[in-house]
Amino acid sequence: MLSRSWRRSPGDVVLKAVIAVVMLVIVIVTLYPFWYIFVASFSDPREVVRTSGIMIWFKGFDLYAYREVLNYRLIWIAYRNTLVYLFFGLIVNMTMTVLAAYAFSRKNVIGSGVMMKLVVFTMFFSGGMIPNYIIVDSLGLTNTMWSQFVPYAINTYNLIILRTAFQAIPDSIEEAAIIDGASPAQLMVRIVLPLALPSIMVIGLYYTEEIWNSYFRGLLYLRSDQKYSLQMVLRMILDTSHTGQSDQAFVNTNIDRTVKYASIIVSTLPVLMVYPFIQRYFVQGVMIGSIKG
Repeated sequence: MLSRSWRRSPGDVVLKAVIAVVMLVIVIVTLYPFWYIFVASFSDPREVVRTSGIMIWFKGFDLYAYREVLNYRLIWIAYRNTLVYLFFGLIVNMTMTVLAAYAFSRKNVIGSGVMMKLVVFTMFFSGGMIPNYIIVDSLGLTNTMWSQFVPYAINTYNLIILRTAFQAIPDSIEEAAIIDGASPAQLMVRIVLPLALPSIMVIGLYYTEEIWNSYFRGLLYLRSDQKYSLQMVLRMILDTSHTGQSDQAFVNTNIDRTVKYASIIVSTLPVLMVYPFIQRYFVQGVMIGSIKG
């Protein structure tokens, strides 16, 4: 016989049912736009144009949109550029953020508290877009690939999360390593980084998504379409007014709903494939990096 603690009152059943229904509605509202784009991208363009309102399933399965997008000359160049930006950007971002967060988390670093306050200050106040552009231009970085990740080496929010994760590591573990003769470098590489791996993975995911989805950087600093990122090319496809004369034929013949939807799927699919591998680190990493501090 079940104890009283295991019995559910009618109020509990109703509450759980309401919560389940609300969560189901939220899931549907969140996922439907992406599902609509997915099924529309594989549908016959003529059927998509004729369809109004909700579309649940494919309307005449057709790969026309993907053939047109993948034959577009700038797509593969943009993919290559984005992978380059992602590779070097992650190296710069993670190296700078990890080193800065580790230094700010050490109690024996003189002036770390004051420096951390100055870093946090930049979250609320900055020089502005024009001064930033003047600095990047004076360094000769405009219209170069370096402009897409060097000026964005450290994200202050990510730095704070990672610093808090390093501070959450018990001092006794580090003291034991020091007694065993570990140097500061060994302490960081062999003790601190493995223990903070979930937070590091989450920060890496944040930077990956930031770099992959960035188009404003290219809008500011790039002039040649041969250096455009994938999001820049996607913006050109979605906004025909920003398409160059050399691409006008593509615009005149292929800009319709399904081509736009296929472009969105092509640009977001790689990031969606990464999430399942990092999901197990996500909750743990964010919690470690946000509770203490």
